[in-house]
Amino acid sequence: MKKGVLVGISGGVDSAVAAAILKESGYRVEGLYIQNGFPAGSEREAAAVADRLGFPLYILDAASSFGKDVVAYFAGEYLSGRTPNPCIVCNKKIKLRYLLEEAHARGLDSIATGHYARIEGSVGEDGLRLFKGIDREKDQSYFLFQVGQKELKHLIFPNGDKTKKEIQKMAMGLGLPPRKESQEICFIPDDNYRNFLETYPITLPRPGNIMDREGNVVGKHRGTHTLTIGQRKGLNIASRRPYYVLEINTERDEVIVGRKEDQFVGGLVANNCSWISNKPADGDTLHARTYIRYRHEGVDSEITLLSEGQVRIRFMTPQKAVAPGQAAVFFQGDRLLGGGWIERGLHNA
Repeated sequence: MKKGVLVGISGGVDSAVAAAILKESGYRVEGLYIQNGFPAGSEREAAAVADRLGFPLYILDAASSFGKDVVAYFAGEYLSGRTPNPCIVCNKKIKLRYLLEEAHARGLDSIATGHYARIEGSVGEDGLRLFKGIDREKDQSYFLFQVGQKELKHLIFPNGDKTKKEIQKMAMGLGLPPRKESQEICFIPDDNYRNFLETYPITLPRPGNIMDREGNVVGKHRGTHTLTIGQRKGLNIASRRPYYVLEINTERDEVIVGRKEDQFVGGLVANNCSWISNKPADGDTLHARTYIRYRHEGVDSEITLLSEGQVRIRFMTPQKAVAPGQAAVFFQGDRLLGGGWIERGLHNA
């Protein structure tokens, strides 16, 4: 009997081709489209993919969970002066969670998505390992640092050993219509998170002062939620040299700015760290390359494990715009070790 796999179908090319690859490999493919409660979804396109490729598609309403676990988190982080990454949270708490639950309920062995990442190894003492996709421009392993052995032993990434161009060519061969690839957060299709927050049912921060590092008032802001660490544009400060956001103080409704050279720090502290396999012991030190945001080129680092899921990271080369709330993700070569959430930058790491 063929092995069954439940594929997360978004309506886009990547998940569609992932399903086609698995079907051609002999799997019994079924699809799951997860509704998140926002109208920008692609349920119609997902149904068309399933019809074209000949597999059943199930619709799951996860709007309540998505609103609580992703959207509320997103808004709360901005209110706290932090920069969220909702895609990482969604992968763990929505996509993979519901794929696993539905696969189990339907008696299917595996789950799959269209992510560009690779899994190697076998279930056992060392565990399965997670690697970057071979297409460096499309690699999405950064967004998967919270995935653990529980998910990996059921998970397949059919696209991980292919380039985006290869996937697009396969889609054309399958007769799948090309779609413009979205770069925005799925529940903010116009990419204007400030407008989104201003229509979200929360009490927004008040306008306040923009201060330089010496405590001088150099400008005004509309609310700390409108600014992020490293931001230069939109500060409206008259100056011969540009200012950049260095710090956001939500308790005092103040934003601290400095010059380009003031942004650099020697390290950071990250909390709530998780590890793909073989968690190092508290007190251990390891060397890896740390990525402090998606598309960051990475920096060689010394990572020391503290207690309660916290790490202290020392950069071999100072880095700028280390934003609390973003993810610090650790790699050795192409292998993803784990990651955590940035708590603060360290000038003297």
